[in-house]
Amino acid sequence: MSGDYDYLTGDADVAAQRLLGDVITRDLDGRRMRARIVETEAYDQNDRASHAFRGRDERNRALFGPPGHLYIYISYGIHRCCNITCGPDGFGAGVLIRAVEPVEGLALMEERRAVRGVAVSNGPGKLCQALGIDMRLYGHAIGDAPLTLRPAALRDGEGIVRTPRIGISKETGRLRRYLIEGNLCVSRAPVMIRRQAVAVEAPLGERG
Repeated sequence: MSGDYDYLTGDADVAAQRLLGDVITRDLDGRRMRARIVETEAYDQNDRASHAFRGRDERNRALFGPPGHLYIYISYGIHRCCNITCGPDGFGAGVLIRAVEPVEGLALMEERRAVRGVAVSNGPGKLCQALGIDMRLYGHAIGDAPLTLRPAALRDGEGIVRTPRIGISKETGRLRRYLIEGNLCVSRAPVMIRRQAVAVEAPLGERG
């Protein structure tokens, strides 16, 4: 991985912050959808909450591969969740994409989700359903169609906050969830999570 995706070769927390604002383009059945990443969570093999913690197996093998690929898993036997791998090849690490802001193709997303408004994509399972991300894209390289990622800077006036992650039972105190502050498309978090939000004054690996 090189060039525009260099920020994915390092620490998961750096990647989780740098992915905020990046745009996913998804081509599906001759139609195009685009969505901006607004919320992420960092995980790596030294983190007990990570799927990589117990080592490499057939299910999590993508996490241990090169950065810039999709690691997709099924949550609670129902929902697909999408991660972008990061860190050096052989080190298990990835960034969960928790929420996206629709940019293009909102009508198709709403059709696929059978809902309207922010509920279309304000959660990891929701965004995968909206964008048609399923196990067929396991291991997919984000530089290739039909799903690509375009690096992009935050908009003027936007900032990042970090909080504990949502829906985990281990490492619950670690502030590894990152979101664009005030964005209406982020997932709904419990009050106790929101109360622990801390502003990221100088985002790690900020683009110059």
